[in-house]
Amino acid sequence: MPTLFRFLFVVLILAGLGFGAVFYLATMVNPTPREISVPIPSQRLPSPPSR
Repeated sequence: MPTLFRFLFVVLILAGLGFGAVFYLATMVNPTPREISVPIPSQRLPSPPSR
């Protein structure tokens, strides 16, 4: 039985560290926005409606 408690304790510690890392990244790190331009091949564009 002690090995089960030890295992659960280690899993809880690792989960807490993981949660703390995700929380830190979500609250403290601000990404820098930037513009992105992606060229689209003309074959993928819809053809204009014919009149």
